[in-house]
Amino acid sequence: MTEEPEHYFTAEPASDDERRLVAVRLAGRDVEVEVAPGVFSPGGVDKGTQVLLREVPPPPSGDLLDLGCGWGPLALTMALEQPHATVWAVDVNTRALDLVRRNAERLGLAGVRAVTPDDVPDDVAFAAIWSNPPIRVGKQALHELLGRWLPRLGSDAAAWLVVQKNLGSDSLARWIESELGLPTAREASSKGFRILRVTR
Repeated sequence: MTEEPEHYFTAEPASDDERRLVAVRLAGRDVEVEVAPGVFSPGGVDKGTQVLLREVPPPPSGDLLDLGCGWGPLALTMALEQPHATVWAVDVNTRALDLVRRNAERLGLAGVRAVTPDDVPDDVAFAAIWSNPPIRVGKQALHELLGRWLPRLGSDAAAWLVVQKNLGSDSLARWIESELGLPTAREASSKGFRILRVTR
C-alpha cells in the first residue's frame, strides 16, 4: 500500500503541489494523466482501484458518481466508457478536484463534473456509484459518508465498492445492510480486496 505523506482526505493538502504526468491504462486505453502529492495514490492506479475496474460492469447512462475520486481513475473510466453520461467526481480534497478537471480536459471528457460534496444538486439520483472509499478516515466518518451517498442510488442502480479484507470489508457490508437497509453482496475477491455490490 502506498504510504501517503499526509491524509489525502483533507481539504487543502499541505505538501508541495508538484504535478507530474504518469502513463496509465483506463477503459482499455493507454493515456497520460496528471498526479500530485497530497492526493490518494499519486503514483498511478492503486491495486484496489485496479481490482474494482476489472470486476465492475460498464456503467449505464445517466448520472454516475465516483465517491472519493482522488485524481480521477474511476471517474475518467466511467466517462471514457459512457461519454454521454454526467459523471460526478466528488472529493473534499481541492487538489484532487483540480487534477480531475485537468485530466478530464486532457482526455476530452466533457461530461465530468469534479465538485465538493455540497456542490452536487440534492435532486440527483445516481444510475451507478463506484468508490474506493477512504477507509482510513475512521469508522464514524466513513459511515457518515456512505450514509449520505448510497441512499441516493436510483431504482435498479448499484454501487460498487472496493475494500481491503483486513480493513473490515465484511463488517462494512453488514453495516450497510443493517443500518442503511440496502442489500449488499460480496461480488468478488482478489489480491486481498473484496468488491461489494450495493443495490436499492
